[in-house]
Amino acid sequence: MSSDPWGRVDETGTVYVRTADGEQVVGSWQAGSPEEALAYFERKYEGLVVEIGLLEKRVQTTDLSAKDAQVAIDHIREQVDAHHAVGDLSALRVRLDKLVATVESRREERRQQRAKQSDEARKAKEDLVVEAEQLAQSDQWRAAGERLRALVDTWKGLPRLDRKSDDELWHRFSHARSAFSKRRKGHFAQLDAQREEARRTKERLVAEAEALSGSTDWGPTAARYRELMADWKAAGRAQREHEDDLWNRFRGAQDVFFAARSSVFAERDAEQTENLKLKEELAEEAEKLLPIGDLKSARAAFRSINERWEAIGHVPRDARPKVEGRMHTVERALQEAEEAEWRRTNPEARARAEGLTGQLQAAVDKLRAQIEQARAQGNAARADKLERELEGRQALLDQALKGLQEFGG
Repeated sequence: MSSDPWGRVDETGTVYVRTADGEQVVGSWQAGSPEEALAYFERKYEGLVVEIGLLEKRVQTTDLSAKDAQVAIDHIREQVDAHHAVGDLSALRVRLDKLVATVESRREERRQQRAKQSDEARKAKEDLVVEAEQLAQSDQWRAAGERLRALVDTWKGLPRLDRKSDDELWHRFSHARSAFSKRRKGHFAQLDAQREEARRTKERLVAEAEALSGSTDWGPTAARYRELMADWKAAGRAQREHEDDLWNRFRGAQDVFFAARSSVFAERDAEQTENLKLKEELAEEAEKLLPIGDLKSARAAFRSINERWEAIGHVPRDARPKVEGRMHTVERALQEAEEAEWRRTNPEARARAEGLTGQLQAAVDKLRAQIEQARAQGNAARADKLERELEGRQALLDQALKGLQEFGG
């Protein structure tokens, strides 16, 4: 019989292992010596030690699932419980129990981690839903649409929740996207209708602008073009594929009209500038008649100048007041000279002037006699009063005499 601290072989070749519960039969060995039998079953024990060590390492260093770890532990425990090895089987059971505890701890950690990840995923998805529902009311169509697409990508990258919660949140998320898409579709449908209306309006404006492009009724046509431009701006934009073409036609029609008008106005401005030069020369010629000497010759000369003036066309508007003012000055001088001549040669006016002068002279003479009489009588107050009256009558007489002189009298 052969033995060691953990096992023995009896004379029949039966191999035993010592345990806390007493000896347990390991197996029977008939092929060799008892020492070989113990060595064989000790090697099987070492194999279990190695297998447990590898499993401990896998549990500690890899993402081996708790389920797979438990299957491996149960497999080794079956071998240990079957007592098919010689060694400290209780130590192996202790190591397996610790490994079970480790696996359970890891299972709990992973459960908590999954719960945390689930809570984080739920919070993240709820935030996505809230943002999507806010974006559903936005009128920033491009930015909101791009953001919603980004939210979908973010959603896809998040872990799934329990089916009920995930479905409920996805329903809200999907509904928000659908609501935004519906509003955006309605907006652009309305925009398309507005742009189509704008296209029809601008087609009519272009047609009128092109019809007016050959007009030579410069003022009214230019005013109408300004009205058409106001109508164009008020019409809004047409579809992009039509807008540029319509604008080019509209602007082209205006350009034709205003280029023709500019050409005509340029010729007119040149002509008016030459007219101004001629009128300035006539104004200078008229001014040489001042001061009026011989009224008859001056009147004839001015008439000749004025006839030539009328024969000349328009001058630039901003220069007109000055040059016409020079002619009016000469004309007023002639009128004043004519009025003076008329007063001088008018018999009735002369007679009235002479009569008035005679009356005033008689009144003055009478007042002077009365003043002398009052002073002779010592009535100074009456004399002073008559003196003041005399001053007024004398002033009227002086004025009448001056007017009489204009008649050559």
